[in-house]
Amino acid sequence: MSAASGPGCVWPVAARIPVQYAVDMISVPLPFVVAILLAILLGVILARQARQDRPVIAFLTVALILMILVGLRWSVDAAVFRFLQPVVAAMMPATAWLCFARLRGPGRVPGWLHFLPAGIVLLLSAFWSRLHPPIDALLFVLFVTYGLLLLRNGRLGPDRLTAARFGDASLAGRAAMVAGGLLVFSGLIDLAIALDFGLGDGSHAARLVSAGNLTLVPLIAWALVLMGQSALPASSPDPSPEIVPRGIPPDDERVLADLDRLLTETALYRDPDLNLDRLSRRLAVPARQLSGAINRKLGQNVSQAINGWRIREAMQLLAETDRQVTAIMFDCGFQTKSNFNREFRRVAGCSPSDWRRGARDARAGV
Repeated sequence: MSAASGPGCVWPVAARIPVQYAVDMISVPLPFVVAILLAILLGVILARQARQDRPVIAFLTVALILMILVGLRWSVDAAVFRFLQPVVAAMMPATAWLCFARLRGPGRVPGWLHFLPAGIVLLLSAFWSRLHPPIDALLFVLFVTYGLLLLRNGRLGPDRLTAARFGDASLAGRAAMVAGGLLVFSGLIDLAIALDFGLGDGSHAARLVSAGNLTLVPLIAWALVLMGQSALPASSPDPSPEIVPRGIPPDDERVLADLDRLLTETALYRDPDLNLDRLSRRLAVPARQLSGAINRKLGQNVSQAINGWRIREAMQLLAETDRQVTAIMFDCGFQTKSNFNREFRRVAGCSPSDWRRGARDARAGV
């Protein structure tokens, strides 16, 4: 987005916004309002003191600094703020991507490489007054590229999120798509502001700026927090071996037989922190081969298969005991009632309470 807006904030564009629109923005300091909301959310995340929250904390910190810079840009209009805005803005797509990339397991690209564009923007900003480099275009490409990557990876399904809990993998994928779509939309707002000045007098810039500040950054932060909740806690013990043997890979039937035996003997599906990486190491089968066998033979992704085991045990406990539904939910490996109810309806075709009622009626001969 342009320097006046939320995520992009390209100061060369902002420098051309007429003074009367800046006065309108100061009368309703939306960047500072958004900054306060982000600060509250950041404080809540920091209070959890969880290592898996670090990428989300990094994004919220960058977004908070950016909103403060945008607010100061409108209030003070110092050269240092116009210089820093595009640099900080260039860090947002990278931090958003890293929040998602860790759910895919060990990355092939070092995290620091994603911040090279921010370094390039820093150099371009330093020489902008002399060379007038296309910082607007660079940030547009940066936001759209990372946004499309998030959209693509989110659409690939839970089996690609090998480090996400099975119970949260689907939600994490949808959150990645939301964040990706918002990044693309942010880039389009940048483009709209640039076109507004290129083809007209910039009369619509203030409205576009307000929309970006008030909606995009908080929504992206919300989506990334959802992804952060899907990450495995760093303190959680890993019960599985680290070495995957080499050689001829087993066929799909053997993989499923080994999986069935493992889950039957150990009830590993009850572990709420179970993910594809852990399960594949426990079976000594590559994660992609395990997910492929389940896809081909069962017509499901791994998350659905594991949740199926959880639901079948829950169905048995609901039918044979009087324990509370919530207690059964936790014992079977679910962490949220919404996910439990959704998966229960997918497998059983009814709600947990309806299933229990039907089981009792069947025992009573009704």
